[in-house]
Amino acid sequence: MNPAAQPPHDPLDARQFELAVRRLANALSYGQESSPFLGAGIEYVQSRLYQPGDPVKFIDWRMTGRTGKFHVKEYEAPRQMPVYLLLDTSASMCVSSQRLSKYAWAVQIAGGLALAAVDHMNPVGLMTVGERSLHHPPTLARNSVMQWMHQLRRYHLVEGTTLGRRIRELIPRVEQRCLFIVLSDLHDLDAIPAIKLMAHEHDCMILHFEDPAERGQTGGGIYRAVEAETGRAFVAHGKSRWFGDAEAHALPRAGVDYLHLRTDQPVLPRLRHFMKSRGGTRRMG
Repeated sequence: MNPAAQPPHDPLDARQFELAVRRLANALSYGQESSPFLGAGIEYVQSRLYQPGDPVKFIDWRMTGRTGKFHVKEYEAPRQMPVYLLLDTSASMCVSSQRLSKYAWAVQIAGGLALAAVDHMNPVGLMTVGERSLHHPPTLARNSVMQWMHQLRRYHLVEGTTLGRRIRELIPRVEQRCLFIVLSDLHDLDAIPAIKLMAHEHDCMILHFEDPAERGQTGGGIYRAVEAETGRAFVAHGKSRWFGDAEAHALPRAGVDYLHLRTDQPVLPRLRHFMKSRGGTRRMG
């Protein structure tokens, strides 16, 4: 195949890309006493009488004070929750006013999250939600994960979004509870309703990427443009806000962990804090 005919990719070479992904994985895993991918897998079951050898940290002081006898709490064992990455490969993810596009960031972060999940013994699967059809079932093989990421580095500027449709197709095919991580700019009008439906049966985490140009910060005058995915023509100006995000910011009320990431701001510190606080505050705008 003629190299000049190959689709473009992010500005990093293969070695730099792998280093960036592994650095992300290490940063997300460092200091995590428990897996941020477990969802609601650790739950209190009951208290019972203390037995010699039981860890002191599990003493149920309320029950002990009420009965006058030492009791310890018993918990449900942590489950290995499969993690599914839903990566948006559509055209709007690839158009950028920054050195790294929304798509380039999404691929790096997907790789870092996947390796961090595998490190915590959570099998990881991948599905693309553009027009190309890539679906890899959950695995614990790090080499497979890196192969997926290298495959995804190249992008196309002609793909539409299929996020809402792919979510609706996937839900009935997944038999056990999973953690779904969506990496997208949420330009699909059906995305938010589909995500809310998915949250009824699964844990959901949304990483919502935004380029500063989408907030009307291009600095240009009036111009005519075409939306990359749908082909819809529109007229705007340098201060136009192309897409609203009010519905996306309402996702936490549906029980969805939501993080808004702008490509012109530091990404890693906010992502790491978000992962550490999973299960507490559900929205970071």
